[in-house]
Amino acid sequence: MRVVIFCHSLVSDWNHGNAHFLRGICTELRARSHEVQVYEPLSAWSVQNLVAEHGEAPLEAFGRAYPGLRSHRYDPATLDPDEALDGADLVLVHEWNDHTLVKRIGEHRRSRGAYRLLFHDTHHRSVTETAGMSAYALEHYDGVLAFGDVIREIYRRNGWGRRAWTWHEAADVRVFHPRTGEPREGDLVWIGNWGDDERTAELQEFLLDPVRELKLTARIHGVRYPDDARRRLSEAGIQYAGWIANFEAPHVFARFGVTVHVPRRPYVAALPGIPTIRVFEALACGIPLVCAPWNDAEDLFTLGQDFLVARNGAGMRDRLHAVLNDPDLAAGLAQHGLATVRERHTCAHRVDELLNIYAGLEPRQEASVAS
Repeated sequence: MRVVIFCHSLVSDWNHGNAHFLRGICTELRARSHEVQVYEPLSAWSVQNLVAEHGEAPLEAFGRAYPGLRSHRYDPATLDPDEALDGADLVLVHEWNDHTLVKRIGEHRRSRGAYRLLFHDTHHRSVTETAGMSAYALEHYDGVLAFGDVIREIYRRNGWGRRAWTWHEAADVRVFHPRTGEPREGDLVWIGNWGDDERTAELQEFLLDPVRELKLTARIHGVRYPDDARRRLSEAGIQYAGWIANFEAPHVFARFGVTVHVPRRPYVAALPGIPTIRVFEALACGIPLVCAPWNDAEDLFTLGQDFLVARNGAGMRDRLHAVLNDPDLAAGLAQHGLATVRERHTCAHRVDELLNIYAGLEPRQEASVAS
């Protein structure tokens, strides 16, 4: 089967978590002997920011880490859909793509494509930027892959797509697995971006204050930390270590005793049941996890066994102290969380789901006759 994917970027994960999942999905599809072609625009802001900060070296490192993956970096003004989609069986178009491109591919599907065409949504913009999301022209798409039940229902309720399926993100366990032999470098590590004041107060309460109160040795990796955020980290005694390539995260997790999950406010307030992909990846690496409050409305995990939840900052402090001072508790959380991911939440599981969706789709009549 030939799969074509249009995404914001495959080669850069600078402030772009969807790249994590797509890399795992592409790797798994290729391992099953499917042909995968990925297209990303030349002007992708994730690539531009990564290169501006770190030069071309991270792009070269991506090539070494994923030798079987590559992307076609195209100019939207000169993209030829006939060439890009020739022989395609399944086409995925991610929601970070330009409205014009989404419409062009839909029109191509209507006029001359016998392939199945799916729109892929992995963001909270369906509730925070409703006007922009409703403007996507999806009438010629076969349906929508939504990374949570609540987003799937938004598409159905608003009539934005013909059909919609829940397709959660997951861990690429070829990359994310426990690493042994790494030197211990500290108590707590957090890998995440500051970003847009969507969780500033939450990070202060559930991360910075507990680290300061417990006097933990802590490190944070991520991007988009303004001066005020860096000042807060310094006051809490936390080392800010900047961007890290996602495929290096397993080695970092292995050097610390615990990590945390602090969801952005839109997911807590309006999109229950959707964790960041970092939850899947941390558990896959076998590091104990403590979460700020979020509602696992879709029963993806087992609370208290895969991870602990703190209802407030004092609770986070107490749970971090317990994990770091009780080896049996830490080992139990790590083992249970790892088992849950391996049993239910790998990219192999998601490819199984994708192929089942594909098998249930019949080419629409309007696409059966070439123009």
